[in-house]
Amino acid sequence: MTGLVIKNTGSWYLVRTDEGKDIECKVKGNFRLKGIRSTNPIAVGDRVAIVVNNEGTALIAEIEDRKNYIIRRSSNLSKQSHIIAANLDLCFLIVTVNHPVTSTVFIDRFLASAEAYRVPVNLIFNKTDIYTEEESEYMDALIALYDHIGYPGIKISALQNSGLETLKERITGKITLFSGHSGVGKSTLINALIPDAELKTGAISDYHGKGMHTTTFSEMIELPQGGFIIDTPGIKGFGTVDMEKNEIFHFFPDIFRFSKDCRFNNCIHINEPGCAVREAVEKHYISESRYKSYLSMMDEDIAEKYRK
Repeated sequence: MTGLVIKNTGSWYLVRTDEGKDIECKVKGNFRLKGIRSTNPIAVGDRVAIVVNNEGTALIAEIEDRKNYIIRRSSNLSKQSHIIAANLDLCFLIVTVNHPVTSTVFIDRFLASAEAYRVPVNLIFNKTDIYTEEESEYMDALIALYDHIGYPGIKISALQNSGLETLKERITGKITLFSGHSGVGKSTLINALIPDAELKTGAISDYHGKGMHTTTFSEMIELPQGGFIIDTPGIKGFGTVDMEKNEIFHFFPDIFRFSKDCRFNNCIHINEPGCAVREAVEKHYISESRYKSYLSMMDEDIAEKYRK
């Protein structure tokens, strides 16, 4: 029997079979993904084969090949990675300019990982109703920057139902991941799109200006107009996985475009002579914030190799 993983609580999985029945499943004790050391061998969005037992529950015996997935470095130091979701048509990274702040480094790390694993990403700029004039101008500058690179942005106020129609059009009939920091309004947004979802929403911590976790497990929620949203716990940081130092720039489309004109084929765009990328940064063809994000990932990669 085969089906789709629609919920992962960490200890068990809910699989919707091809016949439309939801069955609680465990993973076989010796189940391991080929080539991936992960805290979760099965992710929401996976297609799996299951073996049903007499009690009406089942064991996941096999996972089908994935077309793509979003993965990040796990906070569990004993493992290498955590797969957020698999087999995605689209991903929306939910961003807030303030309340809480989403840094460009976080955005760029997420986008680079999505590029590496072939996941198309759009950006949602939420909470537009509470920004100052200066914050709104900064938001518009970010939207222009990322739209130019190839990541379309939508301005939304989940509380005021502003911008939701555009969003509904983009997610209809698709399997879409919603991701972002805790506190960016993910649950409020999903409740506005799917009133029956009744997800818990949380306040922002006054002390840190950061969101408090309200979603504790990953779940696929069906859209009234067709398609699914995958809701996941908020992410504090986004550590990238399995990126070699000499290929990180491949996952920055704006940097990769200029890299073809570098003097040396093995240029990594840090201090080599004749580097077209650094020249493009100086001439503002590449955003300084994007280049800084690239350097931060290169530093992390070097530090990781040194620790090994």
